[in-house]
Amino acid sequence: MVKFLDLQKLNASFQPELSAAVCRVVDSGWYLNGTAVAQFEAEFAAFCQQKYCIGVANGLDALTLVLTAKKAMAGWDDADEVIVPAMTFVATAQAVVRAGLRPVFVDVDGNALLSANMLEEVLSARTRAVLPVHLYGQRADMEGIWRFAAQHQLFVLEDAAQAHGIAGPGQSDALAFSFYPGKNLGALGDGGAVVTGDAGLAERVRMMANYGARQKYLHEYPGSNSRLDEVQAAILSVKLRRLQSDNAKRIRIARRYEEAISSMGHPDLLATLPSRLSAYHIFPVLTPCRERLQSHLTAEGIETLIHYPLPLHRQPCLKPFAEGKAFPMAERMAASELSLPISPVMTDAEVEATIRALEHFVLA
Repeated sequence: MVKFLDLQKLNASFQPELSAAVCRVVDSGWYLNGTAVAQFEAEFAAFCQQKYCIGVANGLDALTLVLTAKKAMAGWDDADEVIVPAMTFVATAQAVVRAGLRPVFVDVDGNALLSANMLEEVLSARTRAVLPVHLYGQRADMEGIWRFAAQHQLFVLEDAAQAHGIAGPGQSDALAFSFYPGKNLGALGDGGAVVTGDAGLAERVRMMANYGARQKYLHEYPGSNSRLDEVQAAILSVKLRRLQSDNAKRIRIARRYEEAISSMGHPDLLATLPSRLSAYHIFPVLTPCRERLQSHLTAEGIETLIHYPLPLHRQPCLKPFAEGKAFPMAERMAASELSLPISPVMTDAEVEATIRALEHFVLA
């Protein structure tokens, strides 16, 4: 069986450094807000070429804390709007709702990404922010989004949960990361981070993640308990050192997939997304016969997943924000996307086995 992602094998590849890092934290007797978190925050901020990094409990909290902090700092109210792509994981839009703002969905382009040329049609007097997502690890059209945001004085928050290594310096106000175990930079549990160059925003986010306090027992703002713990931070520091080389392995696998699928010559049965800068967190293919292909690959020992079977406007918790609008490209992606296995610990034999299984399907 070719696993979609063999987390046990992936984490074993970091040994013995991973266990040594955990033991150092255990032996230190200090498990929250200690040196391991401070070290990782400094390392990840430098990696992203930004000034500040605040470790938090997960990616959803990272998004929510930024929006909640900015809402308070800028005086936004509950009717104000954040533009969100209709095709992404539900956390992107749930963060907007949790922050007491309104998500406004916009259809995606042929890469399942938010495109700057789609923003004008949903802009309103209530629009306060744009929340692009680097879906599947692909870099969104940030240059176009930054130009649009500057023209209309909009806050830009990047959902970089799937884009470790390709999201970084630029004109965005903040980036939100997830360190869920399956991410390109994954912990051994939940974790997340906010990265920003804005000192005021960084301070407010850090305080809000710590019960609204700057110092113990003095709570200046409503807050929450959202902390990256010392064990996860130590693990992430170990893994960060190998992130770029691991991403390079993902890219090599993706290029092999792209080459093989192109040579099959049956775009009506199987197609890849147009090539762009990507960390290849996911390798998606599009097919009108997804269920049949997935069953075929399972029978040939290839594990696959779907990202994501429902676009945001069809999620029950978000339907009130859809306003009856149509999002045809998001619908197409949701109905046809299938994710092939890709990871830095996949062997050449596993990659070729996946390709052979695809060939058997296309030629059948």
